[in-house]
Amino acid sequence: MRIYSWNVNGIRAVKRKGFLDWIEEEQPDVLGLQEIRIQDHQLKDKLREIKGYHSYFTFGEKKGYSGVALYTKKKPLDVWHGLGIKRFDREGRVIAAEYEDFYLLNIYFPNGKRSKERLNYKLDFYDAALEYCEDLRKNGKEIVVCGDYNTAHHPIDLHDPDSNTKTSGFMPIEREWLDKLEEHGYIDTYRYFHPDKETYSWWSYRTRARERDAGWRIDYHFISEGLEDKLQNADILTDVMGSDHCPVTITLDLE
Repeated sequence: MRIYSWNVNGIRAVKRKGFLDWIEEEQPDVLGLQEIRIQDHQLKDKLREIKGYHSYFTFGEKKGYSGVALYTKKKPLDVWHGLGIKRFDREGRVIAAEYEDFYLLNIYFPNGKRSKERLNYKLDFYDAALEYCEDLRKNGKEIVVCGDYNTAHHPIDLHDPDSNTKTSGFMPIEREWLDKLEEHGYIDTYRYFHPDKETYSWWSYRTRARERDAGWRIDYHFISEGLEDKLQNADILTDVMGSDHCPVTITLDLE
């Protein structure tokens, strides 16, 4: 099973840039999108009904903001929306699906750059998401958490770590939560295969950072440790355009 994750920075915008052709060519088994930035009534059938896929969407209350989507070839046993906490769920950041072997959570984690209040919101969201995943694990299934985490974990994960230690997205308190995630037995799949490789998944539009490859790795698949022996590959598709992020992928052997 090839599981892809991509912050598309607007699903209508990425559609205009070839998204439907890309998915037809790439044929991911599961594709989680973040920041779709659309409301239910605006979503056209060409995006709802992609051949070969079941599709599910979670919308934020605020127009043009947040939202996540899930395209999956295999119909999940169940699909639901949110963490069950209204403070977070009104922003449409989580869609979850149950498969035979695991739970998949596709999450658009908050950005904390706007203010101290938003940073605290982000940290609270982090803790709530981890608690939610741990509760799901008690059901006896493994966990895949894909999405835009909005934090680079280690200095290798961004182009200029020294000047960003006080910037939300690389602050110690945010990185400590990723440490905690690993302490709970979750594996950063890309680092599992590429411990020393400097590869990024997001580049600022404002500074033309992609042209200089001055980016951040903030998009991840974390898996619970019970899936380690099924993990075959993890990659970052830096050549895929259409957003300020690029897709990230994993392959699981579930035979």
